[in-house]
Amino acid sequence: MVLKTSVGNRILDDVIRHNQTTDKTDWRVLVVDKLSIKMVSSCIKMHQLSAEGITIVETLEKARQPMPSMEAIYLLTPTEESVNTLISDFQSSTSSTYKAAHVYFTEAIPDQLFKSLSRSGAAKKMKSLVEVNISFTPYESQVFSLDCQPSYSLFQSGKGTPAQSSYILKMAEQLATLCSTLEEFPSIRYRGECDGTRQLAMVLQDRLDKYKADQPSMGEGPEKAKSQLIILDRGFDITSPLLHELTFQAMAYDLLDIHNDVYKYEASQGVMKEVILDENDDLWEELRHQHIAVVSQNVTKKLKKFNSDKRIQSGPDKSSIRDLAQMIKKMPQHQAELATFSTHLHMAEECMKHYQGYIDKLCKVEQDLAMGTDADGEKIKDQMRNIVPVLLDQNVTIMDKIRIILLYIQSKNGISSENLMKLVQHAQIPEEQTLAIRNMAHLGVNVVVDSTKARAWSNRRRERVTEHTYQMSRWTPQVKDIIEDAIDGKLDTNHFPFLSDKRQGANKAAAPASNRYGRWHKDKAEQGSRNIPRIIVFIVGGISLNEARAAYEVTKERSSWEVIIGGDTAALTPTSFLETVRQMEPEL
Repeated sequence: MVLKTSVGNRILDDVIRHNQTTDKTDWRVLVVDKLSIKMVSSCIKMHQLSAEGITIVETLEKARQPMPSMEAIYLLTPTEESVNTLISDFQSSTSSTYKAAHVYFTEAIPDQLFKSLSRSGAAKKMKSLVEVNISFTPYESQVFSLDCQPSYSLFQSGKGTPAQSSYILKMAEQLATLCSTLEEFPSIRYRGECDGTRQLAMVLQDRLDKYKADQPSMGEGPEKAKSQLIILDRGFDITSPLLHELTFQAMAYDLLDIHNDVYKYEASQGVMKEVILDENDDLWEELRHQHIAVVSQNVTKKLKKFNSDKRIQSGPDKSSIRDLAQMIKKMPQHQAELATFSTHLHMAEECMKHYQGYIDKLCKVEQDLAMGTDADGEKIKDQMRNIVPVLLDQNVTIMDKIRIILLYIQSKNGISSENLMKLVQHAQIPEEQTLAIRNMAHLGVNVVVDSTKARAWSNRRRERVTEHTYQMSRWTPQVKDIIEDAIDGKLDTNHFPFLSDKRQGANKAAAPASNRYGRWHKDKAEQGSRNIPRIIVFIVGGISLNEARAAYEVTKERSSWEVIIGGDTAALTPTSFLETVRQMEPEL
């Protein structure tokens, strides 16, 4: 839980408890914006806030009831919208929304906004003004997001634009706050084929140098000296976010009605239920990376053990959703636990219904395209024979056909314009939807190439297929190879060069000092993390859920390392990935 624990502790110590009165009856309001509410809700429970004297959590952008007798703690992103709303809360000296304000910004506030705030009436009401520098959302214990808008999240090929430069500055500042929170001063690497990753690496190093000047202990320790931050762009691997995954979390988010981590389903006739899928659910945390073939079995085993432990009298096999519904009615004292079993059993069964519909046929074709070989390891000589029946099948959705076409294009490292036109016609893909295919070129992917230059894709990968590998799950995300090679010191420095390593430089003390970056100097005992090195992977364009799973797998397999992975956007599903690419602006 390193990310959530670190962020939660920082918010409690540097925001909630900062300037806290000794009188516990002095209740206060916590005001958050769209970004900081995600940060707070993912790390801190309401009872923890109540214990610290917070009576209510309000959202800045929504209409709020004035509470002029209470002080307010503002945890805000330093945007023009947020600062203007803060100013308006104290526009009138006689009718302020709150008695006083303690203001904490998630990152450095731009000078112009600072001047506007200092000249406003709100300045007279402020008792605190601190930049706490936690400008990211800990999505899971080892997964983070910068919560940027997807439409701006992909490095387009071609020359940089002012918008891209601004975006790079924004990402660099947010990544620097991540490193600060984790007490890391890592060596920075980037994907050499993408100039945007190099630019981001350079700006990030500049930000980290300034943070290091204020926080000299950041990244210290013989083990921490090994830590690396690897910057990738989404074009390095488009296969992983396109495949139909058969591990529970990735499969469910791809196929089921899950939005913002909320799963909606019909628990009983006419009764809809909503469940939040997060790490507060221990069963979900345990099952999410398991293959769907074993999920239902494991839920049933755990249910039987639960029945045995609680001495619940049940029949020989109370594992159906209907049986669970009856048990919940009869034993309300165990309602919460039994409802959790019911939810995950329902999810697993719903996933299997999709799989047995036609996803199983797609999986075989997709895995053969991704691997270049069949389940027996034999090279596929004519992939077209496999994909054409899928493209002609009226039961296969347009989105799934686009995924198949892109996987075929990737397997060939580009195809001719004529062949692309034929595939699109076979699949009956509407013209506006073809942009999801053509715009992949903006990510550096060879989509349309001269027919004489088209060739099969070849990329040296670690051999991972064994007799225990599921035939429909042979692909391993490329990021796992990259992480393991980085740990082993084998990652190709031509393709993934280091930025000049400041650890080896003699000029660390020359970094300009700054007093803007908040209260970071913590006693080592407070940090609560082992002194082990980390690989931090950041993917511009977002990570897929199978890539997130890879981070957990490596951490488990290499216990002397910890892997943190994230992207500028929320975790990708195949649909969200393709929709973002489809909406990308054409090159000028």
